Amino acid sequence: MAGRPGSSASRRARVGADAGAEAGRPGGRGSRTGVRRPAAATGADDLAGGAGGGPDDRTAGPPADPESVARLLCLRLLTTAPRTRAQLADALRRRSVPDDAAEAVLSRFTEVGLIDDAMFAAAWVESRHHGRGLGRRALAAELERRGVDRGEIEAAVGRLSPETELATARDLVRRRLPATRGQPAPARIRRLVGMLARKGYPAGLAFRVVREALDREREESAELGEQDADLAEADLFDSESYQPDSFAAD
Repeated sequence: MAGRPGSSASRRARVGADAGAEAGRPGGRGSRTGVRRPAAATGADDLAGGAGGGPDDRTAGPPADPESVARLLCLRLLTTAPRTRAQLADALRRRSVPDDAAEAVLSRFTEVGLIDDAMFAAAWVESRHHGRGLGRRALAAELERRGVDRGEIEAAVGRLSPETELATARDLVRRRLPATRGQPAPARIRRLVGMLARKGYPAGLAFRVVREALDREREESAELGEQDADLAEADLFDSESYQPDSFAAD
């Protein structure tokens, strides 16, 4: 009889209800144990270097203005250290900033003085010459690698006079000379000239400075030898004139 307890219809109803409840419970059969997470926002977030919503955001924000992104990135880089226009342009290109937006921001920064390649080059020459002892050739190569215009490089390096460069080369050799003592003369010359060449000094100037330093060292050694000989002769004279008997008691 339909509806009687224990009948097949009642059992089917209970099984159906149990299956529905099981499917509704977390982790039950028929349910997903994980929650699908939306894909990370792209486009504006990538352009802004990851600023903006994370992967849990359900909706992407409005696209970032490329010029605003470029301004922010340039300001951050200039805050940490001076940069040339070419260095900033490379940084914007690596962050996929459109060329027209990058050019607009770089031109504006140059116009207001935030980018000044001539000032950068002058400060670079002053710092690297007095701090590292670099010659004009090495300084010019470093500025060229940083994208400074050739004319601005020549103007900056031209402020370093030949007399200043010569004095710096002499000081470098004077400080390095003691470490080469005891070595054969050709080896000393190679080491000292190679050191100056790596720092950007011309070969002619390098050989001249090294020869001067070695000649001066030989002269000083000869003078010391003569002084030692005079002292030895004076000691000998004193020892010969010393008469122990003259101090004997009468």
